[in-house]
Amino acid sequence: MLARIGAAALLLGSGLSALAEEFDASRFDTLPPADVYLLGETHDNRFQHENQALAVAVLNPGALVFEMFGPAEALAATPEARANADRLSDALGWADSGWPDFRMYYPIFVAAPDATVFGGALPRDVVRRAVSDGAAEVFGSGAELFGLDNALDADEQAQREAGQMAAHCDALPEHVLPGMVEAQRLRDAALTRAVVAALAETGGPVVVIAGNGHVRTDWGMPAMLATALPDATVLSIGQLEAGTDVDPPYDLWIVTPVAERDDPCAAFR
Repeated sequence: MLARIGAAALLLGSGLSALAEEFDASRFDTLPPADVYLLGETHDNRFQHENQALAVAVLNPGALVFEMFGPAEALAATPEARANADRLSDALGWADSGWPDFRMYYPIFVAAPDATVFGGALPRDVVRRAVSDGAAEVFGSGAELFGLDNALDADEQAQREAGQMAAHCDALPEHVLPGMVEAQRLRDAALTRAVVAALAETGGPVVVIAGNGHVRTDWGMPAMLATALPDATVLSIGQLEAGTDVDPPYDLWIVTPVAERDDPCAAFR
């Protein structure tokens, strides 16, 4: 049986303990203070977005960082635009973005009306270049701050490639897998760069809204933040659908109902 965790057990001096425990979503008020909270998601699961909105309302962050759009779109998230869901969706160009229904995300913005909004996404053509040219080359100046200049060890590379294959329904040719891993590393670094900017500008706390793959503690944003912001306290909270058979790589995780969806592998057949 998975243990439930309270705030007292998380406090270790000035840092946070990576306990890898299941967390009750009704107890966000028990979370300890942190500079950065990473709130993971399965993108099309409304239950997980509801949890994110609850967490943001309790944490009252100085900044919100989103995976779903970039810095230019974030500038369009003005107080006026955020006052109306349709207006904000239009300002962010959401309808053409490929992300799930904006109505699932809008309560997150409402939960922190005074938070400064940051975008951590890169243009798709830039991400595609990482497949052929590598993450460090595409990222450019500062790549070393996020570890992009270092090759992954063989075990991690193999695990990441296997994860990319599984995420694409075992339909990718094997020769593209290393490039797909590089693209993921580039996305992680861009999101982490946005967090660094958000914390510097607002003083935090910073809440990040991103897919579970980005917030995992072993090789996602927490690993990059440990290098880029070594003095910052970071808490990663993943969200898993019931029945998921994995060893969750998060400080804390929440188990939610499964979202209703069509077969995600149908497009690959």
